[in-house]
This record gives sequence, C-alpha cells and structure tokens, in this order.
Amino acid sequence: MTFEAGRLSRFTAAGIITGLTLAASMLFGTCALAQPWPNKPVRVVIPWPPGGTNDIVGRAVVQRMGTQLGTAFVVENRAGAAGTIGAAVVAAASGDGYTLMVHSATHLSNASTYKSLPYRTIEDFTPLAFLSGQPWVLVAHPSLPVKSVKEFIALARAKPGGLDYGSSGSGSSPHFGMEAFANAAGIRLNHVPYRGGPPSMNALLGGEVVASAATLSNAIGPIKAGRLRALGVSTLTRQPTLPDVPPLAEAAALPGFEMNPWIGLFGAGGMRRDLAERLNSEANRALRDPDTRKIMESVGLDPLVGTLDEFAARVKADLDRYARLVKQIGLQPE
Repeated sequence: MTFEAGRLSRFTAAGIITGLTLAASMLFGTCALAQPWPNKPVRVVIPWPPGGTNDIVGRAVVQRMGTQLGTAFVVENRAGAAGTIGAAVVAAASGDGYTLMVHSATHLSNASTYKSLPYRTIEDFTPLAFLSGQPWVLVAHPSLPVKSVKEFIALARAKPGGLDYGSSGSGSSPHFGMEAFANAAGIRLNHVPYRGGPPSMNALLGGEVVASAATLSNAIGPIKAGRLRALGVSTLTRQPTLPDVPPLAEAAALPGFEMNPWIGLFGAGGMRRDLAERLNSEANRALRDPDTRKIMESVGLDPLVGTLDEFAARVKADLDRYARLVKQIGLQPE
C-alpha cells in the first residue's frame, strides 16, 4: 500500500511537471503567435527587371509602406519567364505577411500562355491591393516610315508578318495588348519577346525591332527625347503625359478598343483575412501619399486605390478574360 502510494505520488509529481511544461509551451506559443505584424523586415519579390514599370511602382509603394510601419521592406528582383520565376518563389513562401509580390496582370495571362506552372495562379497567392493602372503606347522606331496608326496598319498589311515588334515577354501585358490590337486591326506582326520592359525598350532603340507596345513608364523618356515615335495609347482617353497622342480606338477607327492592365500587390496563399486587410489599408495609405503619387504620375502611371474584395474580384475576372483572349488571337501555350 505504501509502495503504491509512493508510486502514485511520483506519477502525480511527474504529471504536474509535464502539465506545467505543456502549459508554458502553449503560453509561449500563444505569445509568439500574438506578436504584432510586422516585427521583422518584409521581403518584396518583384518578378521583373530593375527600372521597369513594376519595379518603379513597387519600390515607390513599398518604401512608403515601410516608412508608415517603421519596418524595412526589402525589394528583390527575380526576373524571367514573364514573371513566373519570381512568382514561384512567393508561392512557396508562408502566408505570414513577410513575403509579398508586386506583379502585373501578366500573372493571370501566364495561366493560359504556359502549359504548366510551378504554382496555382489563384490558390497559392493572396490578392492584396491594386497599385496602379498600366496603360501602354504603340511606339515605332524613327526608321519606320509611318507617322500614324493608320499608316502603321497600312504598312503591316503590305508586309504580312514582316514587321518585328518587341515586348517584355511572351504572355506579358504588352504582348497581349499588341496581339489584341493586331487582331482587331486585321494585321499580322512578328513577335520578339525580351526579358522585361527595359530590355525590350533597348532593343527597339537599337533597331533590333521596329515597334513595340510599351508601357508609358518605359517609353515616355525616349518619346519626349525624340528617339521614338508615339502612335497611339491603349486607353479610351488621352493620357496627361502624352496629350497629343490619340487613343488607338480613335486613331485606328476601332471603337471600344482598350487594354489597360494593372499592377498589384500579392501575398503568399493562405494569409489571414485581418492581415490581408491590414496590408490593403497600408498600400492604399501609401498610394494617397503625395510623394508616391508624384513618382508614379511622372512616368504616366495611374495610382489605383481599392478594397481587398475589389482587387480579388478583378483578379478572378481577368483570369477568365485572358483565357478567352488567348483563344481569340490563337496564341499557343508554351
């Protein structure tokens, strides 16, 4: 009897110690989970080269967010394969808010232009916020004997497939934009993809290609310097930075033609709703900052402010839109 009581006492003591250890562990874990975000630097992957539209927008916005939150937002450019290389990095990360991505609508078109991707376009990402509109402009090298959209179309019809145009990559927004325009105008062009907007622009300036559907941020400098000829913008209205350049819909007599994609902020998949709302709020706050807006507007970009649900809805709608466009213009997945 004494033996059993002593044994019971030892077991009881051991149980108390174990219980206290588990309680302490649970308490520590709860405290760890309850730590406010952010409490360490935030990694921001931009899957495009430095100096391009996504890079300009991303850096302007996240640097302001870092100032607002008192935490470093560290930008990492991971360019290649129309943004899929960088996107794969983010898809593999935790949805804890410490790995973000600044990407364009190309993220959605990639789902239709690649036979397979190392991630799921919707499920492996959390749409957080609009950042900007991304209008593009049809530009031509000065050596090309055209001064208007109608002249460009006439030359393309006279040389089917004989005009080379550059883009920031297969499946990129400029690629889709130019192909949609060519389809609407009834012309055939030869696509030459590059690894981002700046390389594509350098190729056009160097005469490797004769035209491009370039984002305004990449093209505005060479246009104003007289090194490129601007023929038409992709929006339904004229752009303040190029007030003399007509919309393609007007210049080419293509009523309703518009291609105005966007750039947005994403997180890894599985992010908590409250954290996603916080990031959306901070991004919108940064977009309202006068200095941030000045940077974006100086290169022809339109800051966009919207809710979490509005951006998520646009992401899903554009995924379907690009899938339809791929079939319409006959692009073959790579």
